[in-house]
Amino acid sequence: MAIIDDRSPTRRRVLALLGAGVGAAALGTGARASGTELRIGYQKSSVNLMVTRERKLLEARLPGTPLKWVEFPAGPQILEALSVGSLDFGFTGDTPPVFAQAAGKDIWYVGLEPAKPANSAILVPRNSPLHTLADLKGKRIGFQKGSSAHYLVVRALDKAGLRWSDITPLYLTPSDARAAFEKGALDAWGIWDPYYAAAEIDGSARVLSTGQGLSSNNSFYLGSKALTRQPAMLKALFAALSEADAWTKLNLPATARFLSAETGVPLAGTIRFLARRAAGPVTVLKPADIADQQRVADAFSRIGLIPRPLHVADAVWQPGAAFA
Repeated sequence: MAIIDDRSPTRRRVLALLGAGVGAAALGTGARASGTELRIGYQKSSVNLMVTRERKLLEARLPGTPLKWVEFPAGPQILEALSVGSLDFGFTGDTPPVFAQAAGKDIWYVGLEPAKPANSAILVPRNSPLHTLADLKGKRIGFQKGSSAHYLVVRALDKAGLRWSDITPLYLTPSDARAAFEKGALDAWGIWDPYYAAAEIDGSARVLSTGQGLSSNNSFYLGSKALTRQPAMLKALFAALSEADAWTKLNLPATARFLSAETGVPLAGTIRFLARRAAGPVTVLKPADIADQQRVADAFSRIGLIPRPLHVADAVWQPGAAFA
């Protein structure tokens, strides 16, 4: 799979961000680098953010606001940067904010995209003897700790009647997991698109289970507390992201070519990723969304993977009349 390597340690990425222009004094203080700069974290699955950047949809809505775009390998690294004040806004799956909230990080759910259960999967090697979720017992499963794939594996074990102690979890970034998977060091791999699509297309993997029936695979936008005090900026962000989503739906071939060049994911894999991706505007969280996310938090609390039970609603931004 020709996917760009992103295996550098998280700390190095945060320091690289500092070197790119975020003052060292901001690390650990929560302070913004400047009064106007908007710093946005994204990953290879952040279609709306990458299209927004490419088409300059924010520049028209936030004239005079400097924008800094920073890529990360996965959601946990984005939320680490957000929590130490190196980012203002970022995109993650369902699990990273649960782990961040459990660690006492000052992060806020501000919006979400439509659920994408078909865009995540547990993969096994093409010739693997594993054919059911129950076959995962005693096996080595790789995934990014604290990512949406982590929750997918938890739910898969629940469905199979297995306990967390029945598997050997190997916590790996997507690129490290890919390398281990291809070398035969993993029996299974929990992963999301576009990595999932790329593994399908090159023939190295077989789908043991998608997220269908296991996880909503929600995608959230999270912000700093300072950003939640700027409803006009959030409104502009969501309008631009929703425009990007609509443009993508109408221009799938052009979007696939751009994203393939941008991410290093082969074009065929990118096309498959976009074809099964649910489209729809970015919205604020509704009660049903909060309840769905509470189930994610409860699952990790129940098996002791986070230190305490959480009340997800405590970290959900309530926009009120100013945003509506």
